[in-house]
Amino acid sequence: METALPISATEQAMQLEWNYGAHNYHPVPVVLTRGEGVFVWDVENKRYFDFLSAYSAVSQGHCHPRIINAFIQQAQRLTLTSRAFYNDKTGICEKFLCEYFGYDKALLMNSGAEGGETALKLTRKWAYLVKGIPQDQAKTVYAAGNFWGRTLAAISSSTDPSSTRDFGPLLPGYIIIPYNDLTALEETFKRDPNIAGFMVEPIQGEAGVVVPDEGYLRGVRELCTKYNVLFIADEVQTGIGRTGKRLACDYEEVKPDLLVLGKALSGGTMPVSAVLTSDEVMLTIKPGEHGSTYGGNPLACAVTMEALQVVKDENLADNAMAMGEVFRSRMTALSQKTELVKSVRGKGLLNAIVISERPEYGKETAWEICLKLRDNGLLTKPTHGDKIRFAPPLVINEDQVHEACDIIEKTILNF
Repeated sequence: METALPISATEQAMQLEWNYGAHNYHPVPVVLTRGEGVFVWDVENKRYFDFLSAYSAVSQGHCHPRIINAFIQQAQRLTLTSRAFYNDKTGICEKFLCEYFGYDKALLMNSGAEGGETALKLTRKWAYLVKGIPQDQAKTVYAAGNFWGRTLAAISSSTDPSSTRDFGPLLPGYIIIPYNDLTALEETFKRDPNIAGFMVEPIQGEAGVVVPDEGYLRGVRELCTKYNVLFIADEVQTGIGRTGKRLACDYEEVKPDLLVLGKALSGGTMPVSAVLTSDEVMLTIKPGEHGSTYGGNPLACAVTMEALQVVKDENLADNAMAMGEVFRSRMTALSQKTELVKSVRGKGLLNAIVISERPEYGKETAWEICLKLRDNGLLTKPTHGDKIRFAPPLVINEDQVHEACDIIEKTILNF
């Protein structure tokens, strides 16, 4: 009689998810149990460079001591009151956010998708009460290739069939135009007087770290001002130092009318998102018209303030700028050694390489490379098939960048 082989801790964890969880993700097969700084460890105690940073949510590094300490101290005092009552943290945090980013008002939610949806609701409300668009006629414009979540409001702006297939009918009032195309934007504004807002990522993350032409954001700002349309910047992934500036919009010194933040806002400890805007826009929403039981909870507020202070105190935006230049220089040099790397792009520590498909792997080439990177001690994941995104925590130092680049180079040259 055959004896069943013992199942490993890795296999057991993955099997449990498969048996009892929804099959709505396709993770890289590794089971993580611990993280510190730029590193994570799996259940077999193997160490990896984390070059995804939970899609930039752990920009300050895994389990940053100051953020964890703020979390613990607040968790031992008060975690949640709902917004039925005031608490002693929400107002302080809102003031902190407004002064940090230069806005009149902040509205705190939880996920990045909720942040985007909050911006959409504010934009529509402003359209009717301030701009004077006829009721139920307001439209919002989005750039093709955008990604801001999986809610119905978010996927209604998507051009990715895997996001929209079998989920219709989608929300009305959406116009989708090409990214990085100011002519298309102005033609759309000219054609329809009922446009309330244009929502755009300064760099498209999920689409494969697509960087627009210099002057694009400045042009967006000018056109939105000219046609009295709200400029909504989705900086959920690009904000908070990730691209080498406080915000990616700072590269062109433009201020959006609505700023959507999330991910690194809490240093990866819990879901926190925020929309910042002017009094004119924010005060269109009255009590009972929008909110969240957990939005602006005391625990979230405590970690948000500490997470943002860490970015400032440790000069993480400057570090992202410098380390990003080192990384892209190494990847550009690699692209000259192999046809497998077609191009390198990005800003700060939000970067991607575009992979040439190999006949034996086809559209799975980038995925197979990521599996080899995992074997060699570095974790990341493909996006949109042929692109591999590299976004390590912003606390990474130059020696670590070179060590990680050595792994990437070795993996790709031996592939």
